[in-house]
Amino acid sequence: MTDDVLYVQMFGDFALRYHGRIITNEGRTSESQFAYLMQLILHHRKNGISRDQVERILFEDRDLEDVHHATRSVVYNAKKKLRAAGLPDVNYLEVQKGVFHWTDEIPVVEDAEEIERIGTLARESTDPEEKKKYYLQAIHMYTGEFLSNQIAMVWVAQEARRYRALFAEYVEECAEVLRGLYDYHELENLGIYAAKLQQLSDWEALTMEALVSTGRFEEAMKFYDDTLDLYLRTEGLRPSQKMMDLMQRLGTQVEHQYALLDDIQYQLELESDPEKGGLLCSYPVFQGIYQMVQRMMERGGQSVYLMLCTVVDSKGNPMRQGAQLDELSDRLCDSIRFSVRHSDALCRYGKGQYLVLLLNTTSEDCSIVQRRISEHFIIRRQRTGIRYHVNIVVSKY
Repeated sequence: MTDDVLYVQMFGDFALRYHGRIITNEGRTSESQFAYLMQLILHHRKNGISRDQVERILFEDRDLEDVHHATRSVVYNAKKKLRAAGLPDVNYLEVQKGVFHWTDEIPVVEDAEEIERIGTLARESTDPEEKKKYYLQAIHMYTGEFLSNQIAMVWVAQEARRYRALFAEYVEECAEVLRGLYDYHELENLGIYAAKLQQLSDWEALTMEALVSTGRFEEAMKFYDDTLDLYLRTEGLRPSQKMMDLMQRLGTQVEHQYALLDDIQYQLELESDPEKGGLLCSYPVFQGIYQMVQRMMERGGQSVYLMLCTVVDSKGNPMRQGAQLDELSDRLCDSIRFSVRHSDALCRYGKGQYLVLLLNTTSEDCSIVQRRISEHFIIRRQRTGIRYHVNIVVSKY
């Protein structure tokens, strides 16, 4: 860092640094007014920002007789604070024709401006290694939401949305460069970093792609299971199509060491929890079982039903969030497994929802299964319950 430069941090917590010292403290009301003013002036220093806009943002929720006087007071205190922080004694905030400008006498480096500048260098470069360097530099400058503590302000929310989209563009463009360089190690790290900064945005697919592409199949399968569990438990989301495609690709690329058929069959028959009832599996496995059953029905003529079980509240409405829902989802899973046969399969579809594939059964048997599940699920005077939907499975072949 250059000593005579004012460094401005807009991503995550707001901070001003000069000569290595932080000169902001947003915990106090007076300091908040200083921070709001500096955020506006410094972020808009290229074209300036009108006095009317500054006053509207600073005092929109306050009934003041003289807004101009209040603004002059905030500006005066801001200059005083900057001077006390060791900045050169100059006219920091200049007003020209009703527009505030930051002085040219003190250079400023703002992370939000830098991420755009470096991202532009990446896009304009024709050298893949240079593009990679610039993209990664810009991406790692994004350390959180733009002014995350002021997201309720309209102008902040708009800029936060813009930088969020810009970060996503840089990640996608960088990933494409890394694929071209066959740099899967960096692609793996990129996916991990992006997923940490933008949770539940499917960036895990980049890490999954890197693991599959480098033949780390066991790690890839574990990563997929962990990611699926995270998405289901946090938002009740199913895996994205991109993740499903990668899982399919993984299945076609896995190569095992040479083995005898008896040994292979023994491994295939291993179950983590064989004493329980129905087969609990992931959504991709369930989908494969469903499609296989559809094919077999053409020949066997068996009756198969697909059942969706949804946790509902006391009014019969689906429960979509809340700490209680996690416990109820786990209990629903156990209730289903103990109520169906070993030949039936089930999977978690979303938060508080499970799919069940009932083989060789009838409509009347489905009602019996539902009654068993409810008996296991409902405890004492429990007000929550389960809603059931059942469709017959028809062969398409």
